[in-house]
Amino acid sequence: MQPPAAPSPYSDGRLHARPIPTSLRTPHSPAPPQGGTHQLTFPDGRRALLHVPPPRADGLPARLLVLLHGAGGRHGGGDIVALADAMHRGSLLLIPDALSTSWDVLRGGFGADLSFIDRALLWTMQRYDVDPRHIAIAGFSDGASYALSVGLMNGALFSDILAFSPGFMAPLRREGRPRVFVAHGDADPVLPVARGHAIAQRLAGEGYEVRYAQFDGAHLVEPAVAREALRQLAAR
Repeated sequence: MQPPAAPSPYSDGRLHARPIPTSLRTPHSPAPPQGGTHQLTFPDGRRALLHVPPPRADGLPARLLVLLHGAGGRHGGGDIVALADAMHRGSLLLIPDALSTSWDVLRGGFGADLSFIDRALLWTMQRYDVDPRHIAIAGFSDGASYALSVGLMNGALFSDILAFSPGFMAPLRREGRPRVFVAHGDADPVLPVARGHAIAQRLAGEGYEVRYAQFDGAHLVEPAVAREALRQLAAR
């Protein structure tokens, strides 16, 4: 009889990557040049997209947004809005790919995908100056559900969570008090609007700072709503 498989070191939902002060950061290579968008492929074949802004004239660290896709790799248009915003505001944008068609928690628990997000975050933080006060996680559909789950468990890392058309949240524990933004279309045929509304109401009832935006539309990221959410995020 085969012994039971060892639990994943990420089964508790905890991320370990943290920004590294410039004085403690040692040179790492390869480091994609600043001022461009790069496709990263790691030795095990895992992939992520990384936008790196030009160096800031004031020398201050950059904000970082982690953006998670929905089932089948779909972003519902959120990736286009997020990239345009990152280019405009000089922010870092990290878009990792799930191992399968969606994120690991939908297949039984936190593991390979959370491990990869942690690795991609550490890789980024080893090479670029990240503002520890302004790290956000966002997502669309399944990615929104995953962003809520991961963000609530890692509130010491993430200052904000942006959830576009989420279906659920499944945090194993809570840490910190990240601010939460939830948006949902009132004609969503995939994940009914009542789900997003209920999530926002529950978190507000638990004492989180929550903003909820309901829009006329289906299962997508409404560009105007997303741009306003990112504008308010940058204004903090």
